Amino acid sequence: MPVRRLTPADWSDLWPLVQGFGTDQTESDAGDIYAELLADQRWLILGYAEPGGRLIGYAAAQNYGPHLRAGRRNQGRLHDLYVHPTKRSTGVGRALVAAVVEWAEGQVRWLEWQAHEDRAAPFYERLGYRGVRCPQPEYPTFEIDFGA
Repeated sequence: MPVRRLTPADWSDLWPLVQGFGTDQTESDAGDIYAELLADQRWLILGYAEPGGRLIGYAAAQNYGPHLRAGRRNQGRLHDLYVHPTKRSTGVGRALVAAVVEWAEGQVRWLEWQAHEDRAAPFYERLGYRGVRCPQPEYPTFEIDFGA
């Protein structure tokens, strides 16, 4: 299966993807945060590996857990979805989104994310999701309600 949960051993392959997506962190600082997130059961970090094992995409999602006012109707968030530019339009992003949605369905009531209106929103729209304008209109918000 090309989509799998990442482990501490995947850091050196993940780092170039994190850099490609964009970060101000040093490799050392980002690596420390990666290890912290892997140890936190509320986080899911997936990778997509091509034959031979090289990572060409990743996704990071979080279950925010119970909410003081909303109770145990947990909110989840897709924080990152990135596919190496040379591997886009090959099904990698679609597979990563499907894996995140499958995880979220058993974890949270709602899964939400924002996507740039030109660079990313059209991808999610092709998957059948519809974004709504939010305070940052160039980043529509997408949401899946998994029901009660």
